[in-house]
Amino acid sequence: MPDESALPYPQLTPYLFYEDVPAALEWLAATFGFTERMRMTEPDGTVNHAEMELGRAVVMMGCPGSDYRNPKRLGPPTAGFYVHIDDVDAHYEHARTAGATIQAEIEDKPYGDRVYGVLDPEGHQWWFAARLRT
Repeated sequence: MPDESALPYPQLTPYLFYEDVPAALEWLAATFGFTERMRMTEPDGTVNHAEMELGRAVVMMGCPGSDYRNPKRLGPPTAGFYVHIDDVDAHYEHARTAGATIQAEIEDKPYGDRVYGVLDPEGHQWWFAARLRT
């Protein structure tokens, strides 16, 4: 088993399905501060795979195709993504100002995190948090 601290990539990486991957890349960068690290485009211009990062976190994404569905088509979110960041208050204000759909206002939780919840344009649920105490 490899030494996880020596891995050059995250040990767990979610793969999200977006019907409009280019729009998702732009929105995640502008609203949440992610940075695009890879984009694979088909000859017809379809983005079939992309990767974004925020700190050491990586999110992979692609088009749902006929075999997969995303929350935009299914209805409610099918999973939530919990992201630890340094300044959750500034992140919240930026996301709110950018027009993100805030699902849960920012608040201190009894388990020691300051958290807010938000949906992206295709219905994926994100939680951003900062540790208040360990």
